[in-house]
Amino acid sequence: MPLFPPPQTADGKRYQNKGLQRTTYLTINGRISVRRRWWYDPDVGSVTPIDDRLTPAGENVTVGVRELACRLNNDACSFRRAAENLGRAAQIKMSAEQLRQLVERDGQRVLHAQQRELIAPAMTAAKCKVPGERKKTRMYVGVDGVMVPMVTDQEKQKRRKKVVQKRRQAERKGRHLRPLLPRTIGSDQPYKEFKAVVFYDETNSHLHVVLSRSKRTRISSLLKREAARVGYGTADERIANVDGASWIANQLHDAALRLTGLGLDFYHLSQNVHRARRETYGDESVDGRKWADDMMHMFKHEGYERAYEALSAWRAKWRGRKRAAATRLLNYVVDRRDMINFPEFVERSWQIGSGPTDASCKTRTARLKLSGQPWNPRPAEQVAAMANLYDNSQCDAVWASHLRTRG
Repeated sequence: MPLFPPPQTADGKRYQNKGLQRTTYLTINGRISVRRRWWYDPDVGSVTPIDDRLTPAGENVTVGVRELACRLNNDACSFRRAAENLGRAAQIKMSAEQLRQLVERDGQRVLHAQQRELIAPAMTAAKCKVPGERKKTRMYVGVDGVMVPMVTDQEKQKRRKKVVQKRRQAERKGRHLRPLLPRTIGSDQPYKEFKAVVFYDETNSHLHVVLSRSKRTRISSLLKREAARVGYGTADERIANVDGASWIANQLHDAALRLTGLGLDFYHLSQNVHRARRETYGDESVDGRKWADDMMHMFKHEGYERAYEALSAWRAKWRGRKRAAATRLLNYVVDRRDMINFPEFVERSWQIGSGPTDASCKTRTARLKLSGQPWNPRPAEQVAAMANLYDNSQCDAVWASHLRTRG
């Protein structure tokens, strides 16, 4: 039966009925064949309204298959392995290339939806209750960089030459091949820094992660956008725990998050103290370990001023390279004096480490950092966007809406 009423063009003209034509769809239950009606207008072309009802953007793969492909890809070591698992788990045959294209397209839809704030966050400030205090809410934010392997332009040129040689051999044997697509430009470096923005509560039971390939100078706008989405400004206590990178503190300041407290990660401070300990006392020195333990205790319980005095006196006893190591530690501490407020954090029961942020940089980017599998920047961000949906407990809501956000 034809659809009633027939579709119309923008100026109200009816399309011509061109009869039924057959197509196939890849579904969770296997590939099915469907006959649907085509409509034609000389000025507009052909349309099949039922296609958009069945799958978005005219794709011949249903939402159920796309969801399963994306879920399997998150935990796979490659697109090839994800395609193999899809075949074994659901008896759905799909090439690694087709699965890659599906995942990247859905990742791009998610990125657009995030930019337009169309995906509601599962975590909000109202859910970040402080244990033992029924009404008080507390939310933490962390920012860090993580290096992701990239395909360099030189590597792309080498791959292109190999492909061209194989195509020439095939053409000599009489095969007719489609023209090659234009070559995309590769990265200028083998690794690029992606930025992770993490919001979490006191017990780490609620998490909101966003991974971006934006430059360091543009993270403040991302911070501001995601903070507004999770209601960071409405929390009673708003804490930031970060490492000592100066660009992170600058971006937090530019985002104007009205922080209740900004703290230096205790572990990163400890790393610098122990580096100075090894360079002055040596690796196995008992006196050196005692000095480092005393310094960290002083930082934690007595604060910056007392630790600064002790460091200055300790530095004066060294000469040469050892003094240079002590000076480096003292300068590191002075440059971050506004963030060294551990006694206040301890007194108010605030966390003094950026563990959840560091863990997110390791676990949430595991799919991107596998050995021997470099990425192009855009696909890496798209795959990360899909993975973050599951980390943020947003995947069910997104798939339920059929990801109909258009780019």
